[in-house]
Amino acid sequence: MESIILILFLSLALSAIINIILNKFSVSHIIGYILTGLIIANIFNLNEQEDMHSLELIAEFGIVFLMFTIGLEMSFDKLKKMKELLLLNGSMQVGLSALSIFIISKFVFSIDTVSSIILSLAFALSSTAIVLTYLKQSKDIYTPYGEKSTAILIFQDLAVIPILLLISFLSNDTLDLQEVLLKTLVSAAIIIVFMFTVGKKITEWMLRFSSNTKLEELFLASVLSIVIGASIMAHELGFTYSLGAFIAGMIIAESKFHLKVEADIASYKDLLLGTFFFTVGTKIDIGFLFSNIHYIVLIFAGILILKSLIIYLIIRRKSNRSDSIKAAVALSQVGEFSFAVFALASSNGILDENLSKFLILITVISMIITPFIVNNIYKIASLFVVEFYESDKITPIKNKDHTIICGYSILGRKVALQLKDKNKPFVIISDNLKHVISARKKGYKAYFGHLEKLPVMESLKVDEAKNIIVTLSDLNTKLRICESLLNFRNDVSIVMKVDSIEEATEFKNLKINSFVHAHKEIAKLLVDKSLKT
Repeated sequence: MESIILILFLSLALSAIINIILNKFSVSHIIGYILTGLIIANIFNLNEQEDMHSLELIAEFGIVFLMFTIGLEMSFDKLKKMKELLLLNGSMQVGLSALSIFIISKFVFSIDTVSSIILSLAFALSSTAIVLTYLKQSKDIYTPYGEKSTAILIFQDLAVIPILLLISFLSNDTLDLQEVLLKTLVSAAIIIVFMFTVGKKITEWMLRFSSNTKLEELFLASVLSIVIGASIMAHELGFTYSLGAFIAGMIIAESKFHLKVEADIASYKDLLLGTFFFTVGTKIDIGFLFSNIHYIVLIFAGILILKSLIIYLIIRRKSNRSDSIKAAVALSQVGEFSFAVFALASSNGILDENLSKFLILITVISMIITPFIVNNIYKIASLFVVEFYESDKITPIKNKDHTIICGYSILGRKVALQLKDKNKPFVIISDNLKHVISARKKGYKAYFGHLEKLPVMESLKVDEAKNIIVTLSDLNTKLRICESLLNFRNDVSIVMKVDSIEEATEFKNLKINSFVHAHKEIAKLLVDKSLKT
């Protein structure tokens, strides 16, 4: 017991120190957790302790909560709209990547057929934990390349299920393939029907009841119960924990509680993800790594290039060159589910232990390098394509006491025209490239990007602006922007258009200077006009 407490203390202290140092060099905290795991594992020889299984189980729930938050972003309606991206692009990516890697493994490296099948399927998967964490933090999940990348990642997570079933089939000669497929289809039907009927009613009742009590800890307990319960149910039916969590998130996404739920579990998800990356670090065998470093790096680079090329060609069919390159770069690495695939195959005796160790190290190296890749994705993409407007890359302006107009649809255009007539300085920020080009043609200072991102706020001198006028209509987008602005500077002046009193209540915890109620102002104008006639 004392040794566990000591390991826990040293792990927390060491990860804090390492991440403080890495933060000064703008290096991802993911690297800090991996390095902590590497150091602690070698000090205490964790890999030979049975306690590691418990730690890995806890770490797996980091992925569970990540998938749950993705489900919160993916309502059923949104998923139906993404069905082509999800099914077509996802199946093409996994299929073509696995086939290409299998051919190289089997005929170039002369690895046996079963091992080639396993490693090709594992290497076809990308890192949900790293890529989606970056996409959510950077808000790129709402960009075209982010949506396409997210759709492929979700398909990959679903593909883990048949991959694990295939390994079980390959390791047991008594299993009948038709029986396995039938059982899988029946189990899938049970979990989907149950979750979207009985499960949905139970979820809504629990959230409504706990919310009405006004006890935050009870509401959080309800959320955790829903996530863990759905995960256990999926696992008991032969699927991954994360699939159940994803479905639970989709159900809550259709309710009015989705924003509160996402905010409440954010810190828990990050802590569990930190535990996951800690366990990644514990898998690094230093001696084996350095004795085979040249092979590991070469094979990793080959996989990176091969997967990038395949994903680029798939996305390029219906997307521009820039989005295709960014999606290809974002998904080129080997993902965390590969650990589960290699571990299961090795434990079942169908994958050589040294080969398994070698493949795990390739995966670890991939996950160490990936944060550097995704954090510089725009710089990497700019090496291959020149964009007239590169999202969120704005040269700092020299304005002071200016107005920032967020959005340039019909209302944004009217606001810009009014400010121009009054000879007031202003700049426009929009995530719609067509709107930016239209504003530029009129001679306005307009920029392509997302106001909620820190570099954009710094470049547009939010701290020196007279006020920010938010003309957008989407509630979730307005909430994100206002929270980011107030986190950047708590006394920033925000003027916002809202469409109803109910919508205004969503912002009651935020310090908004002024609301303009669209229907109220229109009603007032209509009455004034009618009285003058």
